[in-house]
Amino acid sequence: MPLALLALAVVAFGIGTTEFATMGLLPQIAHGIGVSVPHAGNVVSAYALGVVVGAPLLTGIGARVPHKRLLLLLTGLFVVGNMASALAPDFGTLFAARFLAGLPHGALFGVGAVVASRLVAPERAARAVSKMFLGLTIANIVGVPACTALGQHLGWRSAYGAVAVIGLVALAGVAAFVPHQPRGQQSGIRHELRAMGNKQVATGLATAVVGFGGFFAVYSYLVPMLTHLTGIAGSSTTWVLALYGVGMTLGTLIAGPLTDRALRPTMYWGLVLLAAALTTFYFTVHSTVPALITITFIGAMGSLITTPVQMLLMSKAKNAPTMAAASNHSAFNLANAGGAWLGGLVISAGWGWASPNLVGAALALAGLGLAFTGGLMERGYRRSEVIAQASPAAEPEARVGIAD
Repeated sequence: MPLALLALAVVAFGIGTTEFATMGLLPQIAHGIGVSVPHAGNVVSAYALGVVVGAPLLTGIGARVPHKRLLLLLTGLFVVGNMASALAPDFGTLFAARFLAGLPHGALFGVGAVVASRLVAPERAARAVSKMFLGLTIANIVGVPACTALGQHLGWRSAYGAVAVIGLVALAGVAAFVPHQPRGQQSGIRHELRAMGNKQVATGLATAVVGFGGFFAVYSYLVPMLTHLTGIAGSSTTWVLALYGVGMTLGTLIAGPLTDRALRPTMYWGLVLLAAALTTFYFTVHSTVPALITITFIGAMGSLITTPVQMLLMSKAKNAPTMAAASNHSAFNLANAGGAWLGGLVISAGWGWASPNLVGAALALAGLGLAFTGGLMERGYRRSEVIAQASPAAEPEARVGIAD
């Protein structure tokens, strides 16, 4: 089990590295393929679009494929996408290659989370999933700075080549250590889509889009905030982002045990504390030490939300959790796009570089409202279920109002 989880964490490490390293290499990419930096930034959007499209699409296509085989196929596609990125001769080819590299992202996390949860006893499932997610957070501490430095010194193509090598290591680890997990008799695209119609799943995905959008409203503009307001040199911002990753790692470490103990309270408090941290950063961003402490806390609270949302979706999707778990990562990428857009709006409106923090806090609180709505819906379902079980004579009528 530890080696299987390590193999899944290496997959997550590779995904986190390729997703965020591109942002630090945009000047080199722009120079290498002969376009402007803003135009080169579209390759980041291409990857995100691949994630949004690929999570439900590839999970649906692979609905009857055994989990281990599907993990191997998806990891292989990840390697191909990054190798294609390293060899792309022009912007159009690179755009397509980044879209291809993003396609397996959500499905890998979704299938990996389901596999990880089934490696352990049910009461330790969230801890197992959080250990896989550690690969993503550690990528922000080690993988992203290392690949950024590699790309700056040896050319941006070398960074994607290095990610492809990480993918090959992950492929070997999955093949060697992840056990075979057969699909149930009810597996299939129709069963997965039926589970996606659950109101709790829809509410959970909406919570991820809105609540985590608060995190990305600030993360997207963190570098200009640090250089314009905090006074940190541009050459040092990479290591500050690594500090953000340290916070994310700490949050992931505590999220697993807390989620196993109390899923919804962990999600509620994570959103409350994220809103509080973002509001605090609005005031501390002007002073170096308080700003760095607050950044670490924001990273921790952002990661504290990820595991309970993932486990909530897998729980409410019941016997077809794979597509729900994968769609969570489509939701996070929509949060990335939406949070960055709203943060950019207030900056463009002249509210100042610190203003995305207030937007982020508002989004976190809106996500909290959606999470509470899901909790109230769940209480109503349980009350109806108790009434139905206690009143056999009235069972047909009582069950009419029960939400699946």
